[in-house]
Amino acid sequence: MKRARTTRAAAILLGPFFVLFTLAMVLPIGYAVWLSLFTEKQSGLGFGGTESVFSGLDNYTAALGDRAFREGFGVLLGYCLFYIPLLLVGALALALLLDSTLARARRFFQLALFLPHAVPGIIAALIWVYLYTPQLSPVVSAMESGGVGFDFFSPDGALPSVVNIALWEWLGYNMVIFYAALQAIDRSVLEAATVDGAGAWRIAIGIKVPLIRASVVMVALFTVIGSLQLFTEPLILNKGTGSAVTSTWTPNMYAYTAAFERNDYGLAAAASLLLALTAALLSFVVTRFTGRKGKTA
Repeated sequence: MKRARTTRAAAILLGPFFVLFTLAMVLPIGYAVWLSLFTEKQSGLGFGGTESVFSGLDNYTAALGDRAFREGFGVLLGYCLFYIPLLLVGALALALLLDSTLARARRFFQLALFLPHAVPGIIAALIWVYLYTPQLSPVVSAMESGGVGFDFFSPDGALPSVVNIALWEWLGYNMVIFYAALQAIDRSVLEAATVDGAGAWRIAIGIKVPLIRASVVMVALFTVIGSLQLFTEPLILNKGTGSAVTSTWTPNMYAYTAAFERNDYGLAAAASLLLALTAALLSFVVTRFTGRKGKTA
C-alpha cells in the first residue's frame, strides 16, 4: 500500500513535466524528422501547385552537399575556438578577482558585469551594429583618430565582431556562476593553505579552480551547445550593414534561409537535425573528456 501510494505521488508530481517535455521537445523533434523526409515539388510544369513527395534522405544529402552549409560549420569552428576560451578564462578570472581579498565593491561590480546579459540579444546586436558603423560610432571615430583602422564588417572583422557581442552578453552571466561556486568553498580549506604559506596566485589556481571544476565543466558544456546555435548576432549584422556575414553564414542561418526565404521546409528540417546531432556529439565528447580527466586527476 505504501509503495503504491509513493508511486502514485511520483506520477502526479512528474506527470506535468513529462507532458510539457513531450509537447515542447518530443513532438517538435518528431515533426522535424517527418518534414526532413519530404520535399515540395510542383506538378504540371509549375502550374499545378505543389505537393509533398517522400524523398527519404535526399534533404540530408542536399544539405551536406551544399558548400554554404559546410562552410557554416567552418565558421562555427572558428567561432568556438575564438569565443569559448575567451569566455571561460575571462569569466573565471573576473570571478577569482571578485572572490579575492583585494576586491572592493563586490555587489556593484557583480551587478555591472551582469547587466549586459539582461539586455535581449537583438537589442545588444543592434547596439553593437551602431558602435561598429563608421560615421556613426564614437568608438570607430576614436580608433581612427588614434591611427587605428579596423573594418568590423569586413571578411576579417566579421567573426571578431560577433565574438565581441557574444562576450559582452555572456561574460558577466558566467562570472556569476563561477563566483557563486567560489563562495561555496569551505573557507577553512583556504585558511589552511594560507597558513601553509601558499600565496594568492597559488590558492586561486591550485585550490579554488580545481574545487569548482564541476561548475567550469557545466559552463563549458552549455557554452559549446550555445555556440552551435549562433544565430541572432550574425543575423542582425547581415541586415543592411554591408557586412561580410551572409544569409547562410552559420548552419542556423542556413536553415532559417531555407525555410523562410526559399520555403524549403524539408531542407531546413534536415539542416536543423544535422546541427542538433552535431551538438549532441560534441556534448558527449565534452562530458566524456572532462569526466575522464577528472578521474585521472
